Amino acid sequence: MLTALAIFAGTYLVMAVGRLPGFRVDRTGAALIGAALMVAANVLTIEEAWAAINYDTVILLFGMMIVVASLRLSGGFTVVSAWVVRHARRPILLLAGIVLVSGIFSAFFVNDTMCLVLTPLVLDITRRLGRKPLPYLLAVAMSSNIGSVATITGNPQNMMIGSFSLIPYRTFAAALAPVAAAGLALTIAVIALVYRAEFRERAPLQVRHRPVRVNRPLLWKSLAVSAAMIVFFFAGWPVPKVAVIAGALLLLTRRVKPEKIYREIDWSLLVLFIGLFIVIAGLEKTPVSADLFAAASRFHLDRTGPLSVFAALLSNLVSNVPAVLVFKTFIPHLAHPARAWLTLAMSSTLAGNLTLLGSVANLIVVQRARGEVDISFREYARAGVPLTVLTLAAGVWMLS
Repeated sequence: MLTALAIFAGTYLVMAVGRLPGFRVDRTGAALIGAALMVAANVLTIEEAWAAINYDTVILLFGMMIVVASLRLSGGFTVVSAWVVRHARRPILLLAGIVLVSGIFSAFFVNDTMCLVLTPLVLDITRRLGRKPLPYLLAVAMSSNIGSVATITGNPQNMMIGSFSLIPYRTFAAALAPVAAAGLALTIAVIALVYRAEFRERAPLQVRHRPVRVNRPLLWKSLAVSAAMIVFFFAGWPVPKVAVIAGALLLLTRRVKPEKIYREIDWSLLVLFIGLFIVIAGLEKTPVSADLFAAASRFHLDRTGPLSVFAALLSNLVSNVPAVLVFKTFIPHLAHPARAWLTLAMSSTLAGNLTLLGSVANLIVVQRARGEVDISFREYARAGVPLTVLTLAAGVWMLS
């Protein structure tokens, strides 16, 4: 028991810090090392370790990565984003367009991808218009986090929750899409208020059209497969099965080398998931699960408000994916597990906007914009903190 607790604590400490001091070990490496130690210390057998992996989550994430890679390589995301930006005639409309594009696409195609696609586009547009890029870049990061709340395929933690809870795709969306919609409206309002000098101007914006490179055959095929995939999601088909079939269909092409698709896949994230599943399985061998349930009862975590606050704090401490796995051990034992899973999906995702380090999407925007714009921790918090408080309050109210 003590060995399992020590391995779990060490793994999550590295998750919180980001790296193992003195070594070149990142979060993925920590998860893999933690999983190996659980087996090496005989906390788990090899068979138990294999059984601990939630293959539905891994398959769903892998299939979605292939779909997203095809859409990105075809130029689909860029075409839609460029069209919206080109038709925005005022700064506030430009902000609203960026928020809606980032939020809506993030709901279906994983939020990190939209940050990769939109950040260079927003930098280019603001440079040509002579606008300050900072508020628009914050809009990309924050709206991608909020939009991804809406569905099971919006972000990795929602994919895990969908697999654990067995909540149907349309039920999940019906509960959380209104929260995402309210959050996107709040994003526009908060950023416009914090950077009101940028959005006071009423003079029309003149955006000169630039041709976008598009692989038309791949684009039409990607759009058709993606649309069919979403239809089958809402029709109630198994989400991992649909996602991996969609990915396989998109690999059947004569125009794109498979190596290009493989380079777009985040293999380290898949390894991170596998490692964490095994580490949590080792923790479940200890009495900690019962202790966590007792603590949940004491702090009333069966209620939407306390659970949201606790999940938001833990998500900012160790990141949202590891946080969700901790909750996996006791949420099934609560009085209303379905509501608790939805609350966890909402709060762990919205918490990503609290600080610059709150989500991978934020870091992608910072990294992609580096060299042109310096987004400091304090500057991000000016909009991130009030937006997180407001969206969490709205989410708690709507789910309650």
